[in-house]
Amino acid sequence: MRRFALLLALLASPTLLQASPVRTALPEAELRGAATFRLLGLPLYNARLFTKGGEALDWSSDFGLELKYLRNLSENDLVEGTMREFSRTGAGLPLRSQLARCFDDVQKGDSYLAVSKGPNKVAFWLNGQQTCTLAHPQIKTRFMAIFLGDNTRSKAFTRQLKGE
Repeated sequence: MRRFALLLALLASPTLLQASPVRTALPEAELRGAATFRLLGLPLYNARLFTKGGEALDWSSDFGLELKYLRNLSENDLVEGTMREFSRTGAGLPLRSQLARCFDDVQKGDSYLAVSKGPNKVAFWLNGQQTCTLAHPQIKTRFMAIFLGDNTRSKAFTRQLKGE
């Protein structure tokens, strides 16, 4: 009877049975670092970096970045914010329409996972469901550098996220 009750509880909560997209997309990935990003002192999201075996970030290897939002943001906020960061950290990219297909509104507690697939692709999951794959030359470096590069908005956030 106890096993039956446990099975019913698991079936009633599909998120317990759902495989983590990190484990699916990067089978050897382990948590490397975590940090909270604040904008004007207000926490915006918690970030976690997943690398092969939890090793130091290696830009030549695939890795994953998860953002768990601490505030509600619209699709437009996410798209326009990303476009501004592309311009701030280098030349702008013609990806607005692709980003609009990838991003959706987020509520407090929602999470996006971005996983690199070689240098020219980044796949996205919203709350465990894949939404899209961005494809563009060097998109891995350009997108992930917003959070992990040398010119981020917060050096302390980036160091902590990288586990340094």
